[in-house]
Amino acid sequence: MAEIGNHMRPMLGLPDDHNAIPVWNAENWFYEDFAVGDKIRSIRRTISEGEAMAFNTLVMDLHPYVADRHFAEKEGVFGRRLVAGAQVFSYGLGLVATNCLNSFSYGYDRLRFIAPVFIGDTIYTIRENLGKELKSDTMGKVRVSYSVYKEEGELVLYCEHLMTALYQHPEKIAAPKGRAK
Repeated sequence: MAEIGNHMRPMLGLPDDHNAIPVWNAENWFYEDFAVGDKIRSIRRTISEGEAMAFNTLVMDLHPYVADRHFAEKEGVFGRRLVAGAQVFSYGLGLVATNCLNSFSYGYDRLRFIAPVFIGDTIYTIRENLGKELKSDTMGKVRVSYSVYKEEGELVLYCEHLMTALYQHPEKIAAPKGRAK
């Protein structure tokens, strides 16, 4: 498994002695470094009422299930206010997000909201590298899953993230079929 969260990455404009200090939460992984089957787990995080309303207001999601306590308790299916699915998605991914400077988001597949998350629930995420494939002469595609759980292990969200990642040694990678090297 590649080391997570402590890599050297010189940055233009910094003094040499500062560049000699590893950057926290910034990986220098390349396509070759992603190992299928590797998993990481985040710390837990409780979602408060204030941040839920701030998120709802910011993204203009004022649906009664997330913004109206009276409706949610008296008329709603769940009997209490939900956390917006977009917020659970954002927080779930953010909990295991790293700043890999050689990979770029390509999109998301199979996003599912499996169980409700309520104000005051605590979530955590498990990320797993699912697969890799060659994409171009300079980068490959990596598929990872995010499984977001609440409380003591109830799965509430699942999605797969497609990323492109630069090859560290493109000269050693065979060009994908149909593309000239």
